[in-house]
Amino acid sequence: MPKRYSPMTRLEFLRGAAVAAMALPFMARSAVADGGALSGGATEWTQMLNNSELVSLVGKSAEQVNNQIKQITQLAEQIQNQLKIYSNMLQNTAQLPNHVWGQVQNDLNQLRNVVSQGQGVAFSMGNIDDVLKQRFQSYADFKTSLPNNASFSQTYQNWSSTNRDTIGGTLRAASLTADQFSSEEATMSQLRTMSEGADGQMKALQVGHQIATQQVAQMQKLRGLVSQQMTMMATWYQSEQAEKDLSQARRQEFFKSTAPSMSGGQEMRPRW
Repeated sequence: MPKRYSPMTRLEFLRGAAVAAMALPFMARSAVADGGALSGGATEWTQMLNNSELVSLVGKSAEQVNNQIKQITQLAEQIQNQLKIYSNMLQNTAQLPNHVWGQVQNDLNQLRNVVSQGQGVAFSMGNIDDVLKQRFQSYADFKTSLPNNASFSQTYQNWSSTNRDTIGGTLRAASLTADQFSSEEATMSQLRTMSEGADGQMKALQVGHQIATQQVAQMQKLRGLVSQQMTMMATWYQSEQAEKDLSQARRQEFFKSTAPSMSGGQEMRPRW
């Protein structure tokens, strides 16, 4: 008897995106290193998953992804507000005390992590798009509402590039470089140098506040893009499931049908 498909609800489908978003960054790094999904080749981990397992992985909920972005946005807003408070304090004093500047350093380092987390989400969601296009021809051909026939993968890359360029422009305007804030060690080293005078402290606070403001806006754009992608993915899956259910119904109808009666015809007799 043919196997009956168990339809996955839209909510169940959406809930898997977060699992994929958390898992795919590590998988994708391996894929890039091995010339994998992003270059069109099969990767070891995708070979280990059949189609239903892959859809299940990508299909359990975007809610966690959206919640993660929401948390990142809220943290950026908190840092933005706190840096403004420090700036006001500095206007009323010659230099921030060491214990206060220590809090500033922690906030600015957190801001650097916020930027990295946003880039990680964009990378993960872009990789989901690449993997599904590689595995499912129907997904690759599925039309989206993105302009100029763009893919979500390319759109996330554009978002990441714009975000990096915006931050880079803010740093250059303050005579700083991206390398000086590229890692925790480099960030802390630069902040220690800037803490030696009120001018340096104010510059760090102003740059941090501008970057935090930019990140709030950029994360809101990223959240909207993730929501758009998940809606499209759910629509694609529903159309795939509807086609499978229709084929299954036709097969069942065929096997339930009875052969036509052979009675009532003429008896065949040999003619000599």
